[in-house]
Amino acid sequence: MFPYKTSLKLSKCLKEPLYLQLANQFILLIREGKLLPGTKLVGSRTLADLLKVHRKTIVACYEELLLQGWVESIPKKGTFVNKNLPLIQKIALVDVTKTSKKQNSGFSFYENENLLKKNAEKREGVMYINDGTSDTRLTPTEEIARIYRKLASKKNIHTFLDYNSTKGNIKLREVLATYLNNSRGLKITKENILITRGSQMGMWLSSQLLLKENDIVVVGETNYSSADITFQYQKAQIKRASVDENGLVIDQIEKLCKKQPVKAVYVTSHHHHPTTVTLSAERRIHLLNLARKYSFAIIEDDYDYDFNYDHAPILPLASHDTCGNVIYIGSVCKTVAPVFRIGYLVASEDFVNEAAKLRGYIDRQGDALLELTFAEFIKSGDLDRHIRKLMKIYLQRRDLFCKLLKEELGGYFQFNIPKGGMAIWGYLNKEYSWYEVSKEARKYQLEIGEWQRYDLANKKHNAIRIGFASYNEEEIKLLVDKLKRTFKSIKKVPIKHF
Repeated sequence: MFPYKTSLKLSKCLKEPLYLQLANQFILLIREGKLLPGTKLVGSRTLADLLKVHRKTIVACYEELLLQGWVESIPKKGTFVNKNLPLIQKIALVDVTKTSKKQNSGFSFYENENLLKKNAEKREGVMYINDGTSDTRLTPTEEIARIYRKLASKKNIHTFLDYNSTKGNIKLREVLATYLNNSRGLKITKENILITRGSQMGMWLSSQLLLKENDIVVVGETNYSSADITFQYQKAQIKRASVDENGLVIDQIEKLCKKQPVKAVYVTSHHHHPTTVTLSAERRIHLLNLARKYSFAIIEDDYDYDFNYDHAPILPLASHDTCGNVIYIGSVCKTVAPVFRIGYLVASEDFVNEAAKLRGYIDRQGDALLELTFAEFIKSGDLDRHIRKLMKIYLQRRDLFCKLLKEELGGYFQFNIPKGGMAIWGYLNKEYSWYEVSKEARKYQLEIGEWQRYDLANKKHNAIRIGFASYNEEEIKLLVDKLKRTFKSIKKVPIKHF
């Protein structure tokens, strides 16, 4: 029998709950290979007796391990160490020498000296289709509130209530630098990070500093509409490159660079928005080489790096940027909950410094106490635990949603199962249009939303992005049923292949 009594040590002096102390020690034993995949764990009653704790503590511990994917429960047999452990192996594109971010950028940007011298509600009873958001019902509010209360009760609380750096709380920037270095292969320090209110702020700041009227920015033929609008607001020329199963077609960008000066390229490399495809390794390397050669900026919006179901994540372009060409944008709020407005912009020091100055004129600073709360939330491992729980739940929801769509709507709607993210991208049978479908859906209390925003290039894709992560099992069934009734009421005969 495994020496549980000597291997597991609990302390009631710690503020961390006993079940979580126990779960973390089990995870360490599994990681170290002391508990191998397939090993049967001792029963909860026996372990409770060995450790002199209540059985409910052991049950809570095993449930935590089950949710995170470290163990599996087999009816009438017991609890076993999972044979498929939730260990994410990062995939590197090339062997890049570990170097720090360059102090100076590999591209030019506009410093606005003049500026620096100056000091739709939802209806009750209606179901809304979103384009891929997290389920806020799963938010670990108790853990976040506990950290927040602890910090708010400190004697030096007044230091967090005053004006702070426009770059964001220094503790969060330090923690994020370590977290991003470990999880995404970046090679940065706190000086490379600007804390934002979300990825949109990071995109706006980048656009303001990079683009002037008629400057060229390249985006996908299908693209994140908010990015398009941001660039249009700057009066930039938007040039579109095709998007296929391997992501943005970089050859088209190269041809454009040979004819005209390109200022920036916007890319959602991990899961292209809206089509969900991943930019291939070969194209990533090609794009980085072009950025170095032609000195343009790559705005990399990595909005859902955390959710990968069928393969390990490919490291972002920013992890292989040795010349300061990549501006890396991400957020915590998309993973945890939109109400927590915390995002980040990662770039060369000079660009971050300039972005921080500009940010100070539209939003003097973020919420220092909330930022410090999330620094503790990330450092304690709570964020990683939360992501592992979401991964397991969202994978189940993806599988159910895709299964029902194929079974019930196969003749109306064609799509590929996404390998990651929180949404699917699909095309309507050519006999239908999203205009008529969205209009008809309102009869069944279903709001499809602004489907036309995915076709800003006016290519008549007749496609839409539908989120699945925010719906539970019953809601997924209800959504598919509403869509099915909508299609049937249009009274056109679906075809099986198109």
